[in-house]
Amino acid sequence: MAKAKHRVGLVGAGYISEYHLAALKRLEPAVEIVGLCDLNADKAKAVAEKFRTQAFPSLEALVAAGANVIHVLTPPDSHANVAVAALGAGCHVLVEKPLAESVADCERIEAVAENKKLVASVNHSLLFDPQIVRALDTVRSGKLGQLVSVDILRGSIYPPYRGGPLPPQYRSAAYPFRDLGVHALYLFQAFLGPIEGVSATWTSRGGDPNLAFDEWRALVRCKNGLGQFQLSWNVKPMQSQLIVQGTRGVLRVDLFLMFQALRSAMSLPKPIERVVNAVTDSVQPLVDVPTGVMKFVSGAIKPYQGLHDLVTAFYKHLDGEGPIPVTIPDATTVVRWVEEVAGAADAEHAASRARLPQPDHADVLVTGASGGLGGAVVERLRAGGKRVRIMVRRAPDKLPEGVEVAIGDLGDPDAVDRAVKGAKRIVHVGAAMKGGWEEHECATVIGTRNVVAAAKKHGVEKLVHISSMSVNDWAGQDGGTITEETAYEPKPDERGPYTRAKLEAEKTVRESGLPCVILRPGQIFGGKIPLLTGAIARRLGGRFLVLGDGEIVLPLVYLDDVVDAIATALDGPLVGGEIIQLVDPLALTQNDVLARVAPDTRVVHAPRALVFAAGMLSEPVLGALGRKSPVALYRLKSALAKASFTSDRAEKLLGWRPRVGVDEGIRRVSRGATFEGTSLRFVPRSAKPRGAP
Repeated sequence: MAKAKHRVGLVGAGYISEYHLAALKRLEPAVEIVGLCDLNADKAKAVAEKFRTQAFPSLEALVAAGANVIHVLTPPDSHANVAVAALGAGCHVLVEKPLAESVADCERIEAVAENKKLVASVNHSLLFDPQIVRALDTVRSGKLGQLVSVDILRGSIYPPYRGGPLPPQYRSAAYPFRDLGVHALYLFQAFLGPIEGVSATWTSRGGDPNLAFDEWRALVRCKNGLGQFQLSWNVKPMQSQLIVQGTRGVLRVDLFLMFQALRSAMSLPKPIERVVNAVTDSVQPLVDVPTGVMKFVSGAIKPYQGLHDLVTAFYKHLDGEGPIPVTIPDATTVVRWVEEVAGAADAEHAASRARLPQPDHADVLVTGASGGLGGAVVERLRAGGKRVRIMVRRAPDKLPEGVEVAIGDLGDPDAVDRAVKGAKRIVHVGAAMKGGWEEHECATVIGTRNVVAAAKKHGVEKLVHISSMSVNDWAGQDGGTITEETAYEPKPDERGPYTRAKLEAEKTVRESGLPCVILRPGQIFGGKIPLLTGAIARRLGGRFLVLGDGEIVLPLVYLDDVVDAIATALDGPLVGGEIIQLVDPLALTQNDVLARVAPDTRVVHAPRALVFAAGMLSEPVLGALGRKSPVALYRLKSALAKASFTSDRAEKLLGWRPRVGVDEGIRRVSRGATFEGTSLRFVPRSAKPRGAP
C-alpha cells in the first residue's frame, strides 16, 4: 500500500491535541497520522493509545519515522522554536494559536518557511466556525449596511488543577489574554479590517484564584470600525457571543448555543419595527438551537467544528485546492497586539510581586491565610510579636506590616517548598471549601502531602494541622456522642468530597512522623465566617427552612476561641500527633440558634422522613446522569444525626477552654446586624449595600 502524501506528527499531547487528532482521522486515508510526542511521555502514550497511534520521544523521532507535516500544539512560549525546528527538518507546519509570543518569532517562522518553500499556518479556528462563516456571509450580503462595531463577550473556566507542576495557564499573568484574546483580535480583523490600536485593562475578581488576572476588557480600533471585548472567568453562565452592529441591522451570534438573531432597520413606524424585531429576534433562536442540537447529536457538527474545517482547508491548500487558511503576516499582526497587551499585564504583575516582602525567615508559616480562620490566626500571631509568613494564591490588597508573602497553590510542590523554607513552625489551615473531588484532592489532600514533605525536608519544629470533626462517623453515632475516640468515617466517598479529603489529609499528618498537633474544630463562626449556614437553616423567601425538627445539636465554636487553641498548640509542648476536638460546652440546637438570631422570622420544618425520601429518590435520578447526589441518603443521615459533641482532651492536654464562648459569640455577630438575603451572612446595619440610597 502506497504511503499517504501527508504523514502527520503532533508535538504536544495536551487538551487540544485530541481535537487535532479527531480532525485528522476524518481525512484518512489521504492523511496518515504517524504519531505524537510530548515532554510528558506518559501523557503522550495515553493519547496515542486512545487514538490508536504511536508515541515518540521527540520531534526528531517523528521526522525520522516519516512525518512531513507537524502540528505544533505545545505551550505558546515554545511555538516558535518547535515550528522552526520542524520547518528546518523539511516539514510543513500548522501551529496552534497564537503563532508565537513575539513579532520577531513570527517573522523567524515566516523566513524559514519561505527559505524551505514550505507552508506554515496557524489555527485561528473561529474563522472557520459555522456560525462565524454564516455571520461573515451576512455582513458581505449587505444586510447590516456599513459595519460600525463588533462586541465580543466570552466567559471561560479552566479544567480543575489536579496538583503537581502548574499548568501553562497559571505560569504567566497574561496567559488568559494570550489564550482567548487572540480569538477576539483575529475576529475583529476579519469583520472590521486591519487593527490600528488596542487599549486594554485587566483586574482580579477571584473567579479562578490561580489566575493573576481573571477579568480582561479591551477597546480595539480597526480600519473599518471599533471592536470591544470582555474575557471573564467570573461571569456565570459562561457565554460566547458576538454582537455585530451596522447602519442597517444588528446581528447577535451565540457560539455556545449555535444561533443567530438579526434585527433590521425598517421603513416602518418605530413601535411596529420594535415589535417585528422582537419577534424575529426570538423566533430565529427557536429554529437555530434545536437544529444545531440535532446536527451535534447526529455528528454533522463536531466539538471544535471550526478546528476541523480549518485543518481540512490546510490540507486542501497543501494539495493546491484552496487558499492558505491563515497567512503568517495576518497571524503576526494579531501577535503584535496580543503581546503589547500581554507584555504590559505581565510587567504589572511582576512589579506588584517584586514589591512584596520576600520570604526570608519566619517564626510561623500560615497556609490558607486568605480565609476567615487563617486571617484571624495571622492577626493573633502578629499581635503576639511573631514574624509571620503567609501562603496565598493571590497577593492580598493590603498586607499587614512585617508579614512575608509566599505566592502559590498548595497543590504545587515547588511553591509549597518555597513557602516552608526558612519557617520554624507551620499552622496548616489551607484546604478546599467548595468544588468537586478534583478541587478537594488538590488543595486538601495533595496540598497536605506537599506541606508534610516540605516540613520534613526543611526540619520544621512543629506542624499544627487544622482538621475537621467531619472526619468522624456521624451516621454511626446517631443518638451517641462524638469524641476524639470516635471511629473515622467508614464511607467517605458517600459522605462527600470535603469529608473524604479532610480524612485523607489528617491520616497523612498522623502517619508523617512529624512533630505535630491535630486540631478538629467544630462549626466555626465569627469574623468573616457566617453563623447561619445550611447546617442550621436555609432561607426560603421570608422564612427559614430547617431540615428535620430543628433539635440537632450543633458543634459550635467561636472563631476567637479556635484561634486561642491554635496559638496555644503552636507554643505548647504537644508534638506527638495528638488529636484534639474544639467544641463549646454549650449545646445549642438549630432551633436554639434561630431563636437567638432571628426570633421574629417564621421557621418551617421539613419532616425527617420526607427529607430522607427525597434524598433516596435523588440518587437514581442523578446517577442516570453520571452524577452523585449532593443530598444522597447517607449524606443526609450523617448531617441529621442527633449526636452530642465533647472533648476530654482540649482542657486536659491543651489547657483550652472557650474564652468568649458561643453565647457571647452569637451576641457579638448578632449585635447591630441585619439578615442579608439568601447569603446567610450578617451585615452591620450601618453598612449599606453598594448602590443603596
